[in-house]
Amino acid sequence: MIAMMVCLLLGGAMADRMPRHRIMVTTNGVECLAQAAAAALLLMHHARVWELIVLAVVRGAAFGFYMPAAQGLLPQAVNTDQLSQANAISRVGNNTAQISGAALGGITVGLAGPGWGLAADAASFAAAALLQIWMRFPAMPPAPAKHILHELHEGWTEFKARRWLYVIVIQFSGVAAISVGTLTVLGPIVAHRHLGGATSWGIIMAAYAAGSVVSAAVMIKIRFRRMLMAGLLAGQAFALLLFALAVPLAVSLTAAAAFLSGAGAEVFEVNWATTMQQEIPLTMLSRLSSFDMLGSMALAPVGAIVAGVLASSYSLTVILTTGGLLIIFFTLIVLCVPDVRNLQRSQQPSPTPESVDG
Repeated sequence: MIAMMVCLLLGGAMADRMPRHRIMVTTNGVECLAQAAAAALLLMHHARVWELIVLAVVRGAAFGFYMPAAQGLLPQAVNTDQLSQANAISRVGNNTAQISGAALGGITVGLAGPGWGLAADAASFAAAALLQIWMRFPAMPPAPAKHILHELHEGWTEFKARRWLYVIVIQFSGVAAISVGTLTVLGPIVAHRHLGGATSWGIIMAAYAAGSVVSAAVMIKIRFRRMLMAGLLAGQAFALLLFALAVPLAVSLTAAAAFLSGAGAEVFEVNWATTMQQEIPLTMLSRLSSFDMLGSMALAPVGAIVAGVLASSYSLTVILTTGGLLIIFFTLIVLCVPDVRNLQRSQQPSPTPESVDG
């Protein structure tokens, strides 16, 4: 995670000056080789912890370059009026892959062992790279030769100039800290003490994932005029899961709250991606996306640590209730910003240029 966060800004700058799909192909290749090396070490029974850590750092660094390129790629493929549907379709694919990938990973490791599980993962990176080699996208405007630090400064200047962008990134960093603390620390503790253990928590997390998939599918057809307002209001549904765990409610009711939480989070994700792609020039999108991702994730590790510390000293009911109220409070504060509240979807389609080898 640290390696990824360190590389995000540099990855964003590079993705705004180079063909994005080629960066994705290269990083997928690096991730394939790193996973294949880890698989080989395990299969030969020579794996050491420090070796696996080094390979994890390599994969994290590669992912730090991959993510900004991937964020900036979709607007090169569709018209502006198709962005919302395209983002929703992409999210359906991502969420379905995460669910099925976790299941297939567990089955593979259970039947054949972790070495073969990592080998299968390496093969998936290779397949992704091969598929992306054949992509063709509209040519980007020629970028003037600038030092990478100048481009990062330019991206930071553009980031600060958009109040709707930086206030939501700040808000989401707090929400992400609470979410990570809940999903990785507090929720499992509640499940262990009151809901029957890991099986119950698995059901609750499966319901959360199902809500994400269903919501993304629905968002293919629904387009909100005030995208940020709709996304922020829907995102508050995550507080329902915290309140359900605070009681705690029965597993079935908590799972229902998790389903609504996942659905609300997905409405936010689709509208947020569409807003950034609509409002930010294509030549700046990867850089500003990297600032967004770095800022949004900055407090996530802190959230997990703080949740563990608080859980050892205070009532889980108080902690979870406070977390849910903070999510609502943060959202209401951001909605007081006119730039956030009044931003609207563009009604004008833009033509897609002829595809060339980018």
